[in-house]
Amino acid sequence: MAKLTKKNVFKAYDAKPENKMDKTTRVARRMVDEDAEERQAKITRLRSARLEREADTPPETKTTLVRKTR
Repeated sequence: MAKLTKKNVFKAYDAKPENKMDKTTRVARRMVDEDAEERQAKITRLRSARLEREADTPPETKTTLVRKTR
């Protein structure tokens, strides 16, 4: 009779194999997450550029229009 050990008494169950729908979902989510990260990086870059540009330009003086009365 074989000697009983942890390896032959308790079987390690592998995770169930990934079906096509699970694979498609995983790939689609990864693509969406990557796009969101790229979009956020672009927004951050553009926002910092805009704030830097606004800090460099002097504030505009508002001119009031004088209306002529008849």
